[in-house]
Amino acid sequence: MKKIPFNKPYMTGKELWYIAQAHAQGHLAGDGNFTKLCSRWLEQRTGATKALLTHSCTAALEMAAMLANLGPGDEVIMPSYTFVSTANAFVLRGAIPVFVDIRSDTLNIDETLIEAAITPRTKAIVVVHYAGVSCEMDEIMEIAKRHELIVIEDAAQGIMSTYKGRPLGSIGHMGCLSFHETKNIISGEGGALLINNPEFVDRAEIIREKGTNRSLFFRGQVDKYTWCDLGSSFLPGELITAFLWAQMEAADSITAQRLSLWSQYHHSLEALESTGRIRRPIVPDHCQQNAHMYYVLLPDLDSRTMFIERLKTLGIGAVFHYVPLHSAPAGRKFGRPHGSMDVTDSHSARLVRLPLWMGLEEHFDEVIAAVGESLA
Repeated sequence: MKKIPFNKPYMTGKELWYIAQAHAQGHLAGDGNFTKLCSRWLEQRTGATKALLTHSCTAALEMAAMLANLGPGDEVIMPSYTFVSTANAFVLRGAIPVFVDIRSDTLNIDETLIEAAITPRTKAIVVVHYAGVSCEMDEIMEIAKRHELIVIEDAAQGIMSTYKGRPLGSIGHMGCLSFHETKNIISGEGGALLINNPEFVDRAEIIREKGTNRSLFFRGQVDKYTWCDLGSSFLPGELITAFLWAQMEAADSITAQRLSLWSQYHHSLEALESTGRIRRPIVPDHCQQNAHMYYVLLPDLDSRTMFIERLKTLGIGAVFHYVPLHSAPAGRKFGRPHGSMDVTDSHSARLVRLPLWMGLEEHFDEVIAAVGESLA
């Protein structure tokens, strides 16, 4: 039986050539020519004041937490339905994640619940653009402005997505992107920190360079570099960014092809939704998504478990997603929920992610047939 995996990393065909070029240039450590190409591409495509490539989105989030000057006892409002890095980056600084519930339509943080969760200790709001569909950023930025809070966008899934025409990651004070192999544009591991507030740029460069002013030295702004601040080794190697550059060159075509697959799913599953067996994703009209994933919501946990098992027997890889952080052992230890988490608990127990990768087109009919059979 042919197996169709949940994910299959895509290569454009130029990646290995660019890696060979990076080697030939004799610069394999961070911030070589390919890193600069990728950084400029991000700045041009997003409008960010500065884009700093990192070795992961986790690293970008950790840099953001440091730039926000978070410390023990500070509180950070965020959704619970997200990857552990969203919380870990702030817990490492001693901050307390305050989890609020998500919207039932987009599965993003419910902006109407944020303000009630704010206390005198609140320092930041961290939003997660689930499935590459934007949170309601206008309302969130207005709340942050009223309470003088920093907004950090976890846009790990959001490359090439927009909110009212604005690229995700470019709206808050800082944005964090991922180029993990499961994302749309990949480098195996990799990420980027987008700085949208110029006051963070100089310190961000220092934090990224192990707490030194090495970037100033290489630009000739100081005659030697030294330890200036807290920091760590957040740079990706040049082989990683050489691979990434091939992906960025093809970003528009990759996005278009993924959106075509997403639309095929959406059309093909309309009838199943009309009978109440699944719920399809909801994308607000003012959000342009990037087809990062296609998911369905089943009626309950038991039906989801059976659905995934049936697909597995038919050779189709499908997975559920996050265990909500507020219910995880570390989430209970380091954070706290504010109010009911009913939507988070319900949706996390019912969600299934279907395969979506470049080249799936030739298997698409087989996947749809298996989905229908598994729901029969």
